[in-house]
Amino acid sequence: MAIQIGDKVPDGVLTEFIETETDSCAVGPNQFQVSEMVMGKKIALFAVPGAFTPTCSGKHLPGYVELAEPLQKRGIDEIWCVAVNDAFVMGAWGRDQGVAGRVRMLADGSAAWVRALGLDADFSARGMGIRAQRFSAVLEDGVVRQLNVEQPGKFEVSDAATMLAQLS
Repeated sequence: MAIQIGDKVPDGVLTEFIETETDSCAVGPNQFQVSEMVMGKKIALFAVPGAFTPTCSGKHLPGYVELAEPLQKRGIDEIWCVAVNDAFVMGAWGRDQGVAGRVRMLADGSAAWVRALGLDADFSARGMGIRAQRFSAVLEDGVVRQLNVEQPGKFEVSDAATMLAQLS
């Protein structure tokens, strides 16, 4: 069963390619516990079927990059893009799309977290294997406050403009 509004997101591990070393993160893929990442934060999360795919690269991610500042002005602390890809691919996609710190590009390489959310999809017929459904959510301290799950093949409710309007 898919996660619902009011549910706490399951814990899991997401990986992010870090471009610049810090005291707490090495350059390259770093693993993060979801339970720690969401603690005390309001997060705009959106998931896509795959990096570098047409709708994801042409519309979904660019919308969140473009509206990052207005989303933050409405109380969003972080914007996450999650896909069932590896951290190297997510990092390269983020560089290609110019996310420059506005969107965290998080990899769920084996689809473990999207499965735990109940929002996985089987794209094996298209040669892509198990992926994330296209969706967006607002998380507050790990609790789902808003959830927009797209119908298969659609891009109508998980875009950044819809989320921004829901935060009004």
